[in-house]
Amino acid sequence: MAPLPGNGFPGNGQQEPARPRLQPLRAQSTAERFISKLRAFVKHEAEKNKSQWKTMGPAKVAVPSPNDFLQKHSKEPKLAPRKKEQDGKKLPALSVPRRTYRPVIRIKKNFISKNALAVIRGVPKKPRHFCVDSRQGDKYLLEPSGLVPKYIKKKDYGVTPKYVTQRNEEIKREEEEYEASVVEQLKKRALKQLSDEEKTSLLQGLKKNWEETNREFQCLPVLTDTRYKKMHKAKVEMKLKQLEHDIEALEKHKWVYIANE
Repeated sequence: MAPLPGNGFPGNGQQEPARPRLQPLRAQSTAERFISKLRAFVKHEAEKNKSQWKTMGPAKVAVPSPNDFLQKHSKEPKLAPRKKEQDGKKLPALSVPRRTYRPVIRIKKNFISKNALAVIRGVPKKPRHFCVDSRQGDKYLLEPSGLVPKYIKKKDYGVTPKYVTQRNEEIKREEEEYEASVVEQLKKRALKQLSDEEKTSLLQGLKKNWEETNREFQCLPVLTDTRYKKMHKAKVEMKLKQLEHDIEALEKHKWVYIANE
């Protein structure tokens, strides 16, 4: 096919310029490439550690032999072997026995005859007394049952024990000492008994004071709006209660004692 004139398109009178041809790349020779000295070591390590996660523990483990099974008492400590006698010399046996030697004397005993003699010479057992308390024949020993009157036949039966007598004497002595101490205290205080006239006059005076205090209490204002009024009212009430208590005490007791000042 003839080339078209111009720019390669029909209608132009020029020719198209020649295009450069692309040449394929040539592979470099192995002598020109860099090769590491540790290549063989790295390759060996990669093959050695390949897929180690697929096993439990190391990939290759020595399997124990069936003949080396665990035997009984194999892990217990063993004593050292006993040494033989020195140079194979053995001490000669002594012809004379030692002082600590005690010969075994065997005496034949006739146990049948011995037991028979023991039974013949022995004291016969006394019969034990029983008490039957039911139709079925239930029985129990009579002596510890309490039916045998053995305690009332004792010499000290019905006698007060010594420790009880001593205890009573100690209690009586303590009471006497307490009464003596009370009398001494009364003497020290020198209490005086009021006569009937003094008691009557004292009662009349207390009642007269109570009437006066009661009249004072009734005269108090109904409204206690100040502090002084409240305190005065409380004081009068306390005085009334004390007088009532004293009058009741004198009327209740027949004998009245007072301390001498």
